[in-house]
Amino acid sequence: MDFSAVSSALKAIGELTQEVTSLWGVDEQVEDLASELRWMQSYLKVADARKVDHEVIRTSVVKIRELTYDAEDVIETFSLKVASKRKGGFSNCIKRSAYQVSQFGVDGEGPSSSTERLESRRPYPHVMDDNIVGLDKHIKKLVTVLLDEQSESRVVSICGMGGLGKTTLAKKIYHHSQVVGHFTHLAWAYVSKNFQKRKVWKDILSDLNILGEADKEKVEKLTEKLSDFLEKNKCLVILDDIWDTKAWDSLKPAFSARETESKILLTSRNKEIISHADKNGFLYELHSHTLAINYFEDENTKLGEDMVKNCAGLPLAIVVLGGILATKYPSLTEWLKVSADINSIMGCRSIVLSKQGDEGQIEEDVAEGYLMELAERCMIQVRERDIATLKMRSFQMHDLMRDVCLSKAKEENFLYIADQSNACQLSTIERVHRVSVHKYFPIQGIKSSHLRLLLFFDEFFPCKEQEKVLPLTVTNYVNNHSNEDFNLRFCFVVAFVNCVLITKFRGVWKYMFNNFNFLRVLDYERRGDAGWKLPNDIGKPIHLRFLRLRNLNFRISKLPSSLGNLSCLQTLDLRIISKRRSWESIHVPNVLWRMQQLRHLYLPYRCSPETKLKLGTLGNLQTLVNFNTKNCYVKHLINMTNLRELEIRGPFNIEDFNTEELDKNPPIIQSKYLHSLSIFYYEGRIDPRHLVRLLSSCQNISKLNLNVEIRRLPEYDYSSSNLAYVHLRGCKLEEDPIPTLEKLPNLRALKLHVRAFIGKEMFCATEGFPKLESLSLACLENLEDWKVDERAMPSLRQLEIQKCRQLKKLPDGLSFIATLQELKIGSMPKTFEDKVKEGGEDFCKFQHVPSITFHHCRHCKC
Repeated sequence: MDFSAVSSALKAIGELTQEVTSLWGVDEQVEDLASELRWMQSYLKVADARKVDHEVIRTSVVKIRELTYDAEDVIETFSLKVASKRKGGFSNCIKRSAYQVSQFGVDGEGPSSSTERLESRRPYPHVMDDNIVGLDKHIKKLVTVLLDEQSESRVVSICGMGGLGKTTLAKKIYHHSQVVGHFTHLAWAYVSKNFQKRKVWKDILSDLNILGEADKEKVEKLTEKLSDFLEKNKCLVILDDIWDTKAWDSLKPAFSARETESKILLTSRNKEIISHADKNGFLYELHSHTLAINYFEDENTKLGEDMVKNCAGLPLAIVVLGGILATKYPSLTEWLKVSADINSIMGCRSIVLSKQGDEGQIEEDVAEGYLMELAERCMIQVRERDIATLKMRSFQMHDLMRDVCLSKAKEENFLYIADQSNACQLSTIERVHRVSVHKYFPIQGIKSSHLRLLLFFDEFFPCKEQEKVLPLTVTNYVNNHSNEDFNLRFCFVVAFVNCVLITKFRGVWKYMFNNFNFLRVLDYERRGDAGWKLPNDIGKPIHLRFLRLRNLNFRISKLPSSLGNLSCLQTLDLRIISKRRSWESIHVPNVLWRMQQLRHLYLPYRCSPETKLKLGTLGNLQTLVNFNTKNCYVKHLINMTNLRELEIRGPFNIEDFNTEELDKNPPIIQSKYLHSLSIFYYEGRIDPRHLVRLLSSCQNISKLNLNVEIRRLPEYDYSSSNLAYVHLRGCKLEEDPIPTLEKLPNLRALKLHVRAFIGKEMFCATEGFPKLESLSLACLENLEDWKVDERAMPSLRQLEIQKCRQLKKLPDGLSFIATLQELKIGSMPKTFEDKVKEGGEDFCKFQHVPSITFHHCRHCKC
């Protein structure tokens, strides 16, 4: 059940009680309100623990939630406007809210087909779960079938209900050493229920390294090229998550080659597809019983099987149970505890209440703990981890789990997913608190004044919708005359179009900011036109905690000073773009100092020099992006004692710097939590002494990204021993940086890209880089000779060499690295590649590496 509303209201009451209630004579009423809310919270917990499912209970829960929302709104409005002389109005509101709560007695959308959301949930073949076990016999059987050249089965299908691990099994096969060695090319494409065949074919062509510029036009060209390539080469194409025979029929033209050594591996819930695709096809079925055995193959098998019976054969339930058991010590006692409480555990409804934040923990840490617990229970899947901290950066959800969550959200009126198909229905709902807009629809369709969260996953106002606003004759005229020379009539028509669109944009913004007074979250995920300018009305939703305007295009790049009214903001993203010139600077008013609750601040990429921002009052900041000393004061950084991530974009100069006695300069940063430092400056260089002073203040960072000319790398003594990730680009280092970097004891990933080093020789010494796992060298134009000692880089797993065209050969010392799993060589001279390929003079040195790939790219994205 939803406890968050009551908890949030109680927190607001606690803060209000400490601050202002006694000054206004409402302290007694506020305490009564808190008492009633605590009672209701206890009632919800008891009802949830007993798994009570009754219409009266459900109605009671809905009523409790609405009342607590109202109570929180009144309390927060009171605290924000306590300086107002309208004493009676606010105190009466609080008294009335307390009365309504005390009088309340409790005795007596489906899944959306949005392409963007499907993309966010797609599996990636390189993302592997190392904890998966028990698939060996399935892998062995399928690999045997795929490698059997005498078999008439050209299509192989892994079939089973959702959640059984079909995709995981396909990934294991995709990476199997025998499969990689047998097939000359491998490709992976995610199909899903609502797929675009053009995109599927392009994904396959891209994996096969034969996608060209010309292939972006005609579907027929894509089909013909793919079919011809599969016929002439020995390829394995994996089509993940095909839903029905119609999907296969749509994709079939690209796989029409008859005389071919290529094979296709499908994963599907529908076993009819295999006979439809290939009469001689091989069907391999997975069952939930098999999945259960995979999880419980040990001395506790009998107990495990008993627990699985409570999962009713549902694979996701078995996965969740396996995830819970994985967090327990593998003893019979621990398993018996889980078994005794299996019904309660599998409810999984109160997971966020099972873990209380330790004293001193910030909310982000607690939230991360919840996510980790969900991942451990296999309810979400980790998609990407931070390479330095190993923390979760992004995750995805199994589609069946997502369906469960959406069903629950709809049942509890927690979230409404809106698009053009259900906009009319949304306009009839009196109370809706959270809306996620996946496809554009007129925002005026939301009539609820109680809206708290508004997420946009589509453009603010797409071009197709803009055309609908204009008369068809006007649109046709503009399209037909856009390439003509100066024409007075055309200029008049364009001016008319701009006036109409600007009026439309202004109306959208005004409606939003004037009607959604209790909005807490406003998030734009997509770029696009947003009108003439951000209106002054932005200062009206004073309850906002989260505001992201990233990549929205405005014609006037000046933000209003009314932004300063948003004193509750905790996250503010101002990375907007000028529509006139993308590089034009953005004017930010000097009002950010009022937002003393800010925790994450993203300034524009380029700020106007007109204002120098005062940020010294933002002591709660954890993230500060696009800071520079041209628009901000370096002395204010020392006040940000909670800072965790700092990104400098532009000049960085320390005021009143003592160049003679460097140690006498005051520290720049005093946050012991700072773990990430990035510097980007393309128009000049940074004083090495200033960089040394900055780094000496960052002794706990684990991630360093320098994209600025520095010429000389600071000595090892000034670097954090915790550094796990270093990315250097454009530094133009004249001396070999390896002797300094290889001393870092915890460095796991190193990237030297685009003139990071402009010398000719690099040398990795014995026992250097003790923990380095990933090394990438790209666009080092002058590098000719690279030497590696026999015992250097003993933990290296991945090595990438790209566009280092003067490099003659790979160092002999790499042949002694037994841990090396992947070698990528891109856009290197043919003579260099020939030495590494089979039959080359250096092939014997690297034949122990399981994966060696060569690729050529026209545009280097180093």
